[in-house]
Amino acid sequence: MRLVLLLLALGALFAAPLLVVGEELDKTLAGDGPADWLRACGPWAWAAGVGLLVADLLLPVPATAVMTSLGIVYGPLPGGLIAACGSFLAGTAGYTATRLLGRRATLFLVGQRDLIRAAAFFERAGGWAVALSRPLPILPEIIACLAGLTRMPADRFFPALACGSLPFGLAFAAFGAAGSARPVTAILISALAPLLLWLVVRRLLLRQKRPPAPVSVPPPAGGELRQGPDSSRA
Repeated sequence: MRLVLLLLALGALFAAPLLVVGEELDKTLAGDGPADWLRACGPWAWAAGVGLLVADLLLPVPATAVMTSLGIVYGPLPGGLIAACGSFLAGTAGYTATRLLGRRATLFLVGQRDLIRAAAFFERAGGWAVALSRPLPILPEIIACLAGLTRMPADRFFPALACGSLPFGLAFAAFGAAGSARPVTAILISALAPLLLWLVVRRLLLRQKRPPAPVSVPPPAGGELRQGPDSSRA
C-alpha cells in the first residue's frame, strides 16, 4: 500500500509543476523558440540544452522540443548525442538521489513488504522498464527514482538507461535537423529501438555474469597413477 501511495506522490510531484508553469513554458518553448533560445546561448548552447533536459526531472520541460532544437542547432549526430546525454543525466540524477537514501528512510517511505516486491520487480524486469520508459512523459522520472530506491544494481541500470536515452535523443535530433513536420518516425524509433538495444545488451551482460565452465583435467596416459611401495601400508 505504501508503494502505491509513493507512486501517486511521485506522479503528483512531477506533474504539479506542469499545472503551475506548464503553460508558460509551452509558450516559451513552442515553435522555433527553443532553437532561437539555444542559439542565443552561443557556444554554451549544448550545456543549456543538457540543463533543460536534466531540469525535466522536476520541471515540465518539453524534452522532445529541446531535443529537436538541438538537432536544428548542431545537426543530427552531435545534437542527438547531446540530447541523449541530457536524458541520461536526468535519469542518473533521479536514480542517484533516491539510492543515497538510507535504509531507514527507504523503509519509512515504502515499507518492507512493498520494498521486497518492488525490488523483485526491478530484479526481474527493471532493465526493460528503464529502457522503454525514456521517451514517455513523467514515467521515466518515477522509474529512475524507484530503481534507486530499490537499489537496482548500477551495472544494469546505467546500460538500460543508455539503451533508452541514445535512440530517444538521436531520433528527435534527426527529426529536427531534417525539418520534418511529422514526428511519427522519431516516435517509433525512440519507442522500438530501446527494445532491440536492451535485448542485445541484456544478453551480453548475462553472458559476462555466467560462471565459466569447469576445466576437465585428462587422466595420465597410463591410466590411474600407480601407488608406490609404501602407499599400501596403513
